[in-house]
Amino acid sequence: MALDLAFAIKVFAALFAIMNPIANIPVFLSLTEGCTEAQQRRIAGVALAGVTIGCAVSALAGGAILGFFGITVDDFRLAGGLLVLLIALDMLHGGASTQHKPTDQEMAADDDGAGGAGPDVAVYPLTMPLLVGPGTIATLVVFGQTAMAQHQLAGLAAGLVAFLALLGVSLFAAPMIGRRLSPRVTAIARRLMGMILAAIAVEMMVTSLRALFPGLAG
Repeated sequence: MALDLAFAIKVFAALFAIMNPIANIPVFLSLTEGCTEAQQRRIAGVALAGVTIGCAVSALAGGAILGFFGITVDDFRLAGGLLVLLIALDMLHGGASTQHKPTDQEMAADDDGAGGAGPDVAVYPLTMPLLVGPGTIATLVVFGQTAMAQHQLAGLAAGLVAFLALLGVSLFAAPMIGRRLSPRVTAIARRLMGMILAAIAVEMMVTSLRALFPGLAG
């Protein structure tokens, strides 16, 4: 099974754009405010493990889940592309999509009143929905089904592993990076990733429409 480098890069770019480790470093630091460095590393490790499991399940089992509900991959690709496009538009406007950000009411309900990061902050809201939200899941389901259909599992694995390695570095080094990361850099990164994500979303929708309406391909 040959490695398709172009497909691996596309997977890496999509995950980088939608999870955006640069923009999420300040979020990680705010969620772990008051924690010791050891506690921050433990939270980063749990979050990385959670993201890895979530990504693997979405990419490998997504097709089976769709089949259980009688949904075709092209139907899901169209819906997922629209969802990703909405997230990209929020990023282009400098905001965080509510699909990848808990509401104030949810955060208030989840607050344990301890004045610091609760024991579950690595799972909620850091892993879900900040990193593995609906947009991430939709993107990975589409890439997973594409990889299986086109025999590009090696490219999918390479892109996913490369991104998870980068995400791990950004989470474990967040305290050091955060001291050097200005709000302007974060804002620029968010908008740049929004542009990349919008292009990927449009490609997903166009591919789906061509499959659902073959006349459009002509």
